[in-house]
Amino acid sequence: MKVTGKCLCEQVRYQINGPLHNASHCHCSMCRRQHGSAFATYASVTPSNFTWLSGSELVECYETANGGGWCFCRVCGATLAGMDNGQITSITLGTVEGDPGITPQYHIFVDSKASWYTISDKLVQYSQRKPDTPSDH
Repeated sequence: MKVTGKCLCEQVRYQINGPLHNASHCHCSMCRRQHGSAFATYASVTPSNFTWLSGSELVECYETANGGGWCFCRVCGATLAGMDNGQITSITLGTVEGDPGITPQYHIFVDSKASWYTISDKLVQYSQRKPDTPSDH
């Protein structure tokens, strides 16, 4: 399976050669601030399957003290990917072109969710991170 995505201004494009997995809605305060929304929706990728197709010189990455972080387009500000210790380990599902072949399966960090937001779906909710997932966002 090949998945492609791009930022809002379309100057940065990426490709994943392989399936996406562990799609989730993250409610942690860092993701909420990074995206300016109630939560961020990610899917995990195998780092070796991820490639910047164009605009890599426009990609900026912000890394937190624990080694996690986000990569975004410095022109339009769109958050494209999550990283862990310098490697791309997830992508934001909203940047995928077409069908990503996966839908969100659960919510994480619901103990940190915005007080003004109510989760109204029936997906599994984890108070923190799902036990068997990477720590990239």
